[in-house]
Amino acid sequence: MQRPHIKFNSIVLVLLGACFLSSISSYGRQSPNSTSPPNILIITVDNVGYGDFSFMNEASPILTPNLNKIAKQGAILTDFYTGSPTCTASRASLLTGRIPQRNKLDYQLGGLAGNYGIGLPQTEIIIPKVLKNSPHGYQTGAFGKWNIGFAPGSRPTERGFDEFLGIASGNVDHFSHVYAGRHDLYHNTTAINRHGEYSTDLFANAAIDFINEKTSENKPWMVYLPFDAPHHPGDRNIAPGEENIWKAPDYAFKPYGLSPDERDPKKRFNAIVTAIDMAVGRLMDSLDELGIADNTFVFFYSDNGAFYPYLDIQSNAPLNGAGVTLWEGGIRVPALVRWPGKVKANETIDTRLWSLDLMQAAANLAEAELPQDRYYDGRNPLPVLTGATKHSPHASMFFKYKGQEALIWGDYKIFRESNEEPWKLFNLQEDIGETNDLAEKRPDLVKKLEEPFKLTEAEIKSDLERERLTPYTSNNN
Repeated sequence: MQRPHIKFNSIVLVLLGACFLSSISSYGRQSPNSTSPPNILIITVDNVGYGDFSFMNEASPILTPNLNKIAKQGAILTDFYTGSPTCTASRASLLTGRIPQRNKLDYQLGGLAGNYGIGLPQTEIIIPKVLKNSPHGYQTGAFGKWNIGFAPGSRPTERGFDEFLGIASGNVDHFSHVYAGRHDLYHNTTAINRHGEYSTDLFANAAIDFINEKTSENKPWMVYLPFDAPHHPGDRNIAPGEENIWKAPDYAFKPYGLSPDERDPKKRFNAIVTAIDMAVGRLMDSLDELGIADNTFVFFYSDNGAFYPYLDIQSNAPLNGAGVTLWEGGIRVPALVRWPGKVKANETIDTRLWSLDLMQAAANLAEAELPQDRYYDGRNPLPVLTGATKHSPHASMFFKYKGQEALIWGDYKIFRESNEEPWKLFNLQEDIGETNDLAEKRPDLVKKLEEPFKLTEAEIKSDLERERLTPYTSNNN
C-alpha cells in the first residue's frame, strides 16, 4: 500500500524475550512475568455517525476495507458511548477517565481565546501521565486534534506526552491547517507550516514514524491518534475567496471512480472517510511489518455522533438525534477493538461500555497505578473485551450537556432536553431509535432511574466542594 508524504525507515527487528501471555487475570492485568507489555493505540475520528460505517450499517455506501478488516480481526462494539456529545468535552473525558462535570471541561472550547486558553484544568491527570508510572517505560505520542486547551502548561508535551504533532484547535482546514486566520499546526510546542499536506496523512504518518522509532528502541508505546477528519472546517477557517466544501485528497476519490472535482457533498464526504480508512490501513500494515501487530491493543471510535446540519450527508441510523444532543445519536458511537489472541476475531460485543473506560484499560495494560486522590468514572473494560464476562462494569451511566440530562440503567434510559421538562423514558433494548416514550405508562421506572441521577449529581457537588477546600495538585501521580 502506497503511503503519501512519508519518509521510509529501514528497520530490522529481532523479537527477543517472552511473548505477552495470552491470558489476563480477572482484573484484566497481564501477568507480572510477562516481559513484553502490549503497545496501546487509540484512534478517534471526528463526528462520524453510528450508521456511517458499513461494519455498523450494511447499507452504508462508504468504502472502508481496512476498518472492515479490523472488525473481522477483532470485535465490533454496538453499545459503546462517548463521554459527551461534543468534541472538547468528549476528548477531555477520554483522556481523564472522568465525566465532564468532574474534570470541569463540560463545554466546547470556542475561538482562539478558548482553544489557546487553559481548557482542561492543569490539575487533571491524563492517560500518558498515568503511563509514566508503568514499570515498563512506555513512550507516548499524540498526533492530531487536541482541542482541550493550548496555553502554557496545557499543551500535550506538558501533560505527559513525549511527542505531539497536531492542531491546537478543532475544525481547521484539512490542507492549510488554519483556524480563524491563524496557523494551528504544532510540533510539540513549536508552530510549524506544512501547507498542502492533508491532515489525515500528516497525523497518521507522524504516528507511524513514532511507532517505528520506539519499536526500534525496543520500547513499549502508547499512541493517541485523534483525526480531525471528517469534521467540516467551517467558514471562518477557509481562506478568503476559497470555496468551503468537504475536502479530501485526490487519491480518495479513485475507489469510487470519481474525479476530485466531484461536486456532490455526500460523495465528497464519503471520500474523506475513505481517506481515513486508507491512513488506518497504512498504520496497520506498519504494525505487521514491524512484527508487533499481535502485541498491540487497538481501539477505534468516533468522538460523537454526526451533527444535524449534515444528516442528509451522514447517518446516525438507526439512532435518533445527533451530535451535541443526549439522544442516542449524539452519544452512542461506532467502535472497534483489535487485540489478536486476546479479543476474539469476528465478534460483536453488545455490552455497554464508554470512552472513559480507556483510561482504565491503558493503566491495566501498562501495569500503571492510577492516582488515588480522585474519582474515576471509567471502569476496566478488558474483561468484557476479552470475553471473560458479558456483564457491563457500569451499573448506570450519567450524562449532562447544556441543560440536557440523561441516565442509562439496564435496558432503560431517562432523558430530557431541559431540567425544566419532564423526563422521557425509553427501553433501549426494544426501541433503539427512542421513538416510544414510556414515561406516562411507567412512572415507577422514571422514579427509579431518577434516584441514581440525583445521587450522582450530589456526589459531584460534594467532590467539587472537597476539591475547593483541598485542591488537587498537578504533581499527583
